[in-house]
Amino acid sequence: MVGIDEVGRGCWAGPLLVVAAREKDKLPDGLKDSKLLSKTQREKLLNKLSNSCEFGEGWVSATEIDELGLAGAMRLGVEKALTELEARGDEEIILDGNANYLPRHFTNAKCLIDADATVPLVSAASIYAKVRRDAYMSRLKDSYPLYGFEEHVGYGTKGHREAIQQNGIIEGLHRLSFKPIQLLST
Repeated sequence: MVGIDEVGRGCWAGPLLVVAAREKDKLPDGLKDSKLLSKTQREKLLNKLSNSCEFGEGWVSATEIDELGLAGAMRLGVEKALTELEARGDEEIILDGNANYLPRHFTNAKCLIDADATVPLVSAASIYAKVRRDAYMSRLKDSYPLYGFEEHVGYGTKGHREAIQQNGIIEGLHRLSFKPIQLLST
């Protein structure tokens, strides 16, 4: 079975990351939706997950999100993640959410709302995606120290809004098609 989840869909900046996870050994205890775990808990679980799962990553840049829209970006991310995982068309796949972004040749797939909280393999994908994307966004502080990416990791917080107002939009990093960014850039 393959579990799929994403992180960064609603962010104002940075990439979307879709992760596909396949169990290769017994999953560790304590798996749940990454949003319900602390950063420390997620990182500890990720160390255990690296021994029990194979992962495929589907990174979609802010520019690609602007060009494709969120639905198109999700499709691209899912396709990249499944390709990297070398998923087979007949494997059972559970995708978190209510919209099917899977390529048509995956015939044994279903979408499940709150799968990241109820299906351990989807929880594993959720945790992996959150840790990997947050780490990527945190590293942006070296290139963009005035934006606080290590704190808000691209989400639309008060601090992020203030940083944009003071320092401007970063082309290629901020999602120019998102209404809050459009409003802040005028």
